[in-house]
Amino acid sequence: MTLQLELAFGIAYIITAIIGFFLVPWLRSIKAGQSIKRDGPTWHMSKDGTPTMGGLMFIGACVIICFTVGIPAIRAHHYGHLFCLLFALVYGAIGFLDDFEKLKHKENLGLRAWQKSLLQLIAAVLFIYLLKRFGYIDMQLYIPFWNKVVNIPEVLYVLLAAFIIVGTVNAVNLTDGVDGLASGASIPVCLFFTVMPIVWHMQDASVGIFAAALSGGLMGFLLYNFNPAKVFMGDTGSLFLGGAIAAMAFAYNMPLILVTLGILYIIEALSDIIQVGYFKATHGKRVFKMAPFHHHLEMGGWTGKKWSEKELFTLYVVVSIVFAVISYFGVRARF
Repeated sequence: MTLQLELAFGIAYIITAIIGFFLVPWLRSIKAGQSIKRDGPTWHMSKDGTPTMGGLMFIGACVIICFTVGIPAIRAHHYGHLFCLLFALVYGAIGFLDDFEKLKHKENLGLRAWQKSLLQLIAAVLFIYLLKRFGYIDMQLYIPFWNKVVNIPEVLYVLLAAFIIVGTVNAVNLTDGVDGLASGASIPVCLFFTVMPIVWHMQDASVGIFAAALSGGLMGFLLYNFNPAKVFMGDTGSLFLGGAIAAMAFAYNMPLILVTLGILYIIEALSDIIQVGYFKATHGKRVFKMAPFHHHLEMGGWTGKKWSEKELFTLYVVVSIVFAVISYFGVRARF
């Protein structure tokens, strides 16, 4: 099992690096450049025109790994990696449509909010029933740290699951705001999902293979996305990434671990919700200099220190590692 996971990680890293070598110049040649919001930090305007949809490189790596390193799992009738890949691809496709609309209209506006929300909701509900059909989940909610299981009605479980999935996907998307931030913060999350089958001595390591592939792919992506970024992952990449993280949490039948494991995503989403709500309630006042939260730090919020993109990257990676370790202690007795 350990060898399979190591192979998935290493090969995905190499594949992503190779794809990126050809993909970035091609995206630049077809002028697939990101339009930067005019109301953002002024220094971000220098990024205008940087190629987007770079997430295609780690998406491609995950697909290849699932159908090469993942073949023994398929032969053993373990399909967790394929379910996670399929679900993430659906969300990646939604992101691709969003990116395509932005590029077509040459502005930072893609699909309408209701269109994205509806597509994401439908995908989430179908995924939950797919996992239920193949025995990956039941209508029980596992409580990390307490190592307890709570029975809840099926309708309530599906509603809660849909909320968690859509919330996770969009929170990861919000985290993708400065160079390398979403990819760097997500690597410890994916590594957590990679090592848990080893900790639990599971015979089915299929989800771990997918997690290892995504971890390696994100490491390879950072070769092009670390500050100063040569390419952005775009909604194609960030929605795929968010879908993958939500899928892995449900494939392990412990979605509530995302409360600690995905703490950075929660902070990003809450800061955006608080900002918008407070702005409307007070007719123009703000809690943060700018939301999501990483922009607040970037613009010198609270302390007056303006965090650079590299400093934000380091901060988020360190916090993500800490909470991945905390999450490990919360679920190590799961099986």
